[in-house]
Amino acid sequence: MTYIAHESRRQRVSSLLTVAAAGLALLLATRSAKAQVTSDAEVVSTPAPQHFSVCYGHGCRDIAQIGLSPAEWQGVRDRLTPPAANAAMERQRISAAVALLESFVGAYTGTGRPGQMDCIDEATNTTTYLNMMAAENLLRWHTVEDHAIRGFFIFGWPHASAVIRDTQSGQRYAVDSWFHRNGVAPEIVPLKTWRSGWRPEG
Repeated sequence: MTYIAHESRRQRVSSLLTVAAAGLALLLATRSAKAQVTSDAEVVSTPAPQHFSVCYGHGCRDIAQIGLSPAEWQGVRDRLTPPAANAAMERQRISAAVALLESFVGAYTGTGRPGQMDCIDEATNTTTYLNMMAAENLLRWHTVEDHAIRGFFIFGWPHASAVIRDTQSGQRYAVDSWFHRNGVAPEIVPLKTWRSGWRPEG
């Protein structure tokens, strides 16, 4: 049976800039998804399909603990099995799997509407999903990397993304779910391109 347990830090943030700065400070201080969350007792430090945490509310202000049903997780597995024939195909499948997980989580948390998550929330949650896929040996051609951040206020508004690395070529890719509404396949583009300020057309 699917379950969800909500928890909140009950900390009011005075402005979006303050929230973004706080979230970016966490990312910069930890440089890894796992390290980022272990200091927070509400977060599941070893995510698994039956028990993992997601965040929302901008800057990961709010946290929810989720448990997927076996049928729901099988839907994710179906998008990644049998193993892809090459890395490019696997990236397409990863995108579809992340979109499916977003649709499940959005329905359970009530966060499926635009504007309820910023890039910190999205990068954190997408990294959690990718780590669950990797832990289940569903990724043949990629490993999960630390978050990437671009902007830093000086060169543009800060923006974060989950990252994967092609184990054959060594090339890293941004897996950015922030640009689209909940449940839409995230953009997966070379990290160097993403860092240059890339965004989808339209």
